[in-house]
Amino acid sequence: MKFATQAIHTSYDPKEHNRSVMPPIYQTSLFAYEHIGEPLKYGYTRVANPSRQVLEDTMAVLEHGDAGFAFGSGMAAIDAIFRAFLRPGDTIVAVADIYGGAYGLLTEGYAQIGVKTIFVDLTDPAALDNVLDDKVKLLWLETPSNPLLRLVDIEALAKKAHDKGVVVGIDNTFATPYLQNPLDLGADVVMHSATKYLGGHSDVMAGIVVTKHKEHSMLLKSVQFAAGALLGPSDCHLVLRGIKTLALRMQRHCENAQIVAQGLQQHPSVQKVFYPGLPDHEHHQLACTQMRGFGGVVSIYLKEDTQEAANTVVKALNLFLLTSSLGGVESLVNHSYTQSHSNMSAQLKETLGIRKGLLRLSIGIEDIDDILTDLNNALDQIR
Repeated sequence: MKFATQAIHTSYDPKEHNRSVMPPIYQTSLFAYEHIGEPLKYGYTRVANPSRQVLEDTMAVLEHGDAGFAFGSGMAAIDAIFRAFLRPGDTIVAVADIYGGAYGLLTEGYAQIGVKTIFVDLTDPAALDNVLDDKVKLLWLETPSNPLLRLVDIEALAKKAHDKGVVVGIDNTFATPYLQNPLDLGADVVMHSATKYLGGHSDVMAGIVVTKHKEHSMLLKSVQFAAGALLGPSDCHLVLRGIKTLALRMQRHCENAQIVAQGLQQHPSVQKVFYPGLPDHEHHQLACTQMRGFGGVVSIYLKEDTQEAANTVVKALNLFLLTSSLGGVESLVNHSYTQSHSNMSAQLKETLGIRKGLLRLSIGIEDIDDILTDLNNALDQIR
């Protein structure tokens, strides 16, 4: 089956659930045993729940992996991966332009238990050669990155890491399995903030991990069981419902984002547009090779590189809502300097190109003419 069909039909048999077309919400913490020692598949929801199982199995199919695991947030999913593969004294190599939440988890959390993090610009795979040693246990990638949509070559980096026995994990939130399958390119573990495109309707917070290898699946299952940061049945239902329309939504997100990116290149208030679908994007050719589309996020530098200018644009927007997230059907805007990457120092943000005049636009599925009108009207306020 092709992706859109799998997203709707895989991992669920109505005959096993009283012929319910949609997977029922098993809103229960307990399942009854008939006798002591009965080997129930579902006995306690922290261990397993039918609603969560369908979601996890569906994501394993869509990401071409061995097993899926659903958590209460994207950060809980990232933390589960770090817990599974890192111990005191270990080193993790991570992309330099990492998501602010993951940056904080490593520098404020795992650093306290003796895990060293090396942040590296991995857009040139050769840079990895300089930092790999016996203490490196995990390579952590994001592609496209947040918020400047930089790409790394998953296949090349995975090969280098595996030659040294290093596990490769990747945040695939921006691409989704509709546009990119990192496990096929050599990654060992893939993660999604399902709060974004997988849920797709700004009404659920969730994280998903999919493992490629059986031994890694056992590790993640152990962490999920022990830590208990799992996703509840009702939230599993919402994410699964979102996945059923993921193909349609991502098509529209990509189409609209491409038009927006091309259009904003011509606006006099915009200094630079970041979008992998633009031929002048630094990693456009890699995107054409590694992805099946370019995503729904467009980031821009304003010519007036100030927070005041950014705020003027944000306040003038009508369709776009200023939020901390992305990936909803509605168009959203984020000021990365003060929101998604607020925990980074001013010096680090400058080094990474996260400016005060940067806006990250999550392009929704509204009519493209309305989206363009809203953006142009708002940007005209700082001409």
